[in-house]
Amino acid sequence: MAYPRISTFKTAEQFQARLDELQLDLPFDAVVGSGADSVLAQPLPSVCGAIGNRWCILPMEGWDGTTDGRPSDLTRRRWQNFGLSGAKLMWGCEAVAVRPDGRANPNQLMINDQTLAEIESLRTLLESTHQQHFGTTNDLCVGLQLTHSGRFARPSDKRRMEPRVAYRHPFLDARFGVSSDDCLLSDDDLKRLIDDFVDAAKLAQTAGFRWVDVKHCHGYLGHEMLSSYDRPGLFGGSFENRTRFLREIAAGIRSEAPGLGIGVRVSVFDFVPFQPGPSEERTGIPVSNEPYRYAFGGDGTGQGIDLTEPQQFLSLLKTLAIDLVCTTCGSPYYNPHIQRPALFPPSDGYQPPEDPLVGVHRQIMATARLKKLVPDMIVVGSGYSYLQEWLPAVGQAVVRSGMADSIGLGRMVLSYPELPADSLAGREMARKKICRTFSDCTTAPRNGMVSGCYPLDPFYKARPERAALQTLKGE
Repeated sequence: MAYPRISTFKTAEQFQARLDELQLDLPFDAVVGSGADSVLAQPLPSVCGAIGNRWCILPMEGWDGTTDGRPSDLTRRRWQNFGLSGAKLMWGCEAVAVRPDGRANPNQLMINDQTLAEIESLRTLLESTHQQHFGTTNDLCVGLQLTHSGRFARPSDKRRMEPRVAYRHPFLDARFGVSSDDCLLSDDDLKRLIDDFVDAAKLAQTAGFRWVDVKHCHGYLGHEMLSSYDRPGLFGGSFENRTRFLREIAAGIRSEAPGLGIGVRVSVFDFVPFQPGPSEERTGIPVSNEPYRYAFGGDGTGQGIDLTEPQQFLSLLKTLAIDLVCTTCGSPYYNPHIQRPALFPPSDGYQPPEDPLVGVHRQIMATARLKKLVPDMIVVGSGYSYLQEWLPAVGQAVVRSGMADSIGLGRMVLSYPELPADSLAGREMARKKICRTFSDCTTAPRNGMVSGCYPLDPFYKARPERAALQTLKGE
């Protein structure tokens, strides 16, 4: 089914008419403010450091580091773009593995004694670029995202999964190469991994990062721990056990890296895995319509939301003196239409089963409900890139209404890193740079290539991978 493109809505009336047609109460401001008094220019205080405005850059993996976990020139270019974006909150910048078997690809960054100096150089490059363009870094809050990819680990081969899982899953095991209990992480394995996260956090502090994100989203290990309802032992079953992994990492960081801030990016709801349907259009359908018990933040149906446990999780973060939380949902591996709304799917995906605006609205409203319950936490929202020209208008209305504190940008920054700066300065958006969710930044790594915006970024347009992508897509 074809959905109207966002770019065709030239006026606020046209955009509102589409929202009305879809029965979505998505807020947006017809006029976006600029200058020091604008809503999105207001600062935020955090235990992790001063945050100078309401724009946030979300972590992005380029699949472009070295095989021993160091950044490449492509990595450095991306971090430099983060610095010139104008955003003041850098949410981890990049997912960095805490040990080799947790890498999402064999070119993912990894933090250890050997790579530390080059990881630090990324931070200094970002900060010096920001200083050059905006005059100060006193209100720039830069963190590092720490991760273990768990079920979606590919440490040796970009095309071959080497999963380490928290529990056996009735649908995901067959899809992602879990054929025996050998892939299961034992309680002792998890205890050693907790130590690895703490050691990585100590190194991040040495490298000058103000805080670390203990990643709990998108189907990776931290997120999977939250849905380990059937796992026996210390790390499964009860809410207390399913959050033990985070609690012990946080306790270790407080003990071994005093003064280092902590944030958590978490998928606050999840759906059953989807797959291409039998129609010629390959529209996404759920793999099962039976009750589904493996969705943290799910209502048991597989396609509904219950925020009772996510609310408990955020309350837990408060008791751990964590005031930075970034909400997201689902996983790009098994239900990307809810996590990363897009009109054009990646090569291994499916056509969206709903207008992507529905997915944007779902994330924004879930975040707003949680923000209302934890008003004293700093809540960063995700899922905004699909809004395209209307992104600043919706972002401003969301912050103004208290539905979130900061607007997170992911894919949009690959094509248009200066969007926050342009918005804050009152400049017209550069239409030729606006992400149109073509998904080439996902299709490329799914097929063993580095990630980047091949349709819109002149730098990536000139790379040989673009021709390979066009052939792959039959263009």
